[in-house]
Amino acid sequence: MLLLLILHLYNIILYLYGKAIQIAALKNPKAKLWVQGRQNTFQYLEENVSESDDIIWIHTPSLGEFEQARPLMQILKKEYIQYKILITFYSPSGYEVRKKYPLADYVCYLPLDTKVNAQRFVKLIKPVYTFFVKYDFWPNYLIALQNLNHKHYVISAIFRNNHYFFKKTGAWMLNIISNFDHLFVQNEDSKYMLLTRNITQVSNVGDTRFDRVLEITNNVNELPILDHFKGHNPLFICGSTWDQGEDMMVEFIKHYGSRFKYVIAPHEMRPSALDKLESSIELEVLRYSNANVQKAETAHVLIIDNIGLLSSLYAYADIAYIGGGFGKGIHNILEAATFGMPIFIGPNNQKFQEAVDLKNIGVAIEIKSAQEMIAQSDLLLTRPNRWNELKEKGAQYVREKAGATKKIVRKVFK
Repeated sequence: MLLLLILHLYNIILYLYGKAIQIAALKNPKAKLWVQGRQNTFQYLEENVSESDDIIWIHTPSLGEFEQARPLMQILKKEYIQYKILITFYSPSGYEVRKKYPLADYVCYLPLDTKVNAQRFVKLIKPVYTFFVKYDFWPNYLIALQNLNHKHYVISAIFRNNHYFFKKTGAWMLNIISNFDHLFVQNEDSKYMLLTRNITQVSNVGDTRFDRVLEITNNVNELPILDHFKGHNPLFICGSTWDQGEDMMVEFIKHYGSRFKYVIAPHEMRPSALDKLESSIELEVLRYSNANVQKAETAHVLIIDNIGLLSSLYAYADIAYIGGGFGKGIHNILEAATFGMPIFIGPNNQKFQEAVDLKNIGVAIEIKSAQEMIAQSDLLLTRPNRWNELKEKGAQYVREKAGATKKIVRKVFK
């Protein structure tokens, strides 16, 4: 009875949330995409999904979680060809980039988590297996899957003591999560959190992102512009940067000048922000969209204004800064680590197991200012053997952590 009451309250709040986004969509481009993208989801599925389809549904909230699920999709498409793959996204930042992903049979937004939407969606696609990635738990969808006895799993999950569902007020949600057929978690702490709450269908298999970044290492896209831009210079790549990180890099560039070549890949690519960044740098700056071989050879700073290049850029790097650590949390540090290099990160990194691990072995270096980054870089420049040692440590760390995807597949499809 209490669960029903809480769900009723949840549904009211969710209804109001949906209305709020519709209002926000009048002025906010991201909210507009969120609303418009969901308008025809059911029509799309009804017109495309066949009654005879055996569907594996993979829900990835955004682009980062999509990358975590990617190794699983690749194995499924290669070894379990009898199934059709449906990918759903919550965020426009994932859907707009991957809506034409070739290994997926169907790609769409996940409709808002109302009871009616969840029941209609699950009955329509009738998934044989469902995988939620990392943390995006939607109670009405989970209840619908449970009520219809559909197998559902979570992969690359990570749980912390301060999570809402480990508090008294979140017990109702923990009860729903406990009905997953199996929970594949990233570390022993997460496993312990669940076991001590009588959720025993749990395995610590690690993070599937390691499989993804290892694959990137083995299948690097060659970028001739980068070859000519770098030449014989050490290359400093700044990935997924935000304002504070970019301000630090401007100071860093002012200090070191042409001692490095620099690539800056901002997280957001608003024209006004790119203009501001470019005008604040004293060296010759080139935007990737305007680059050719001749221009690349003479430029000292390359600003990436294209989507989808970052993971390949790290193959050319000798040192990196990963953005996000002065905001909500760092972005993907593994894409840099797998190619072997020292990596600077901001202080907000504790929620990321790989960042903690890489700090412990010296590969990730936490900094709070441009002055600290300059001081640490001075140490690396005067100790080339240490620099080379850190390069190997990062790559080795990724190799040792790979293998989660195969463990998941063996468990689910045994």
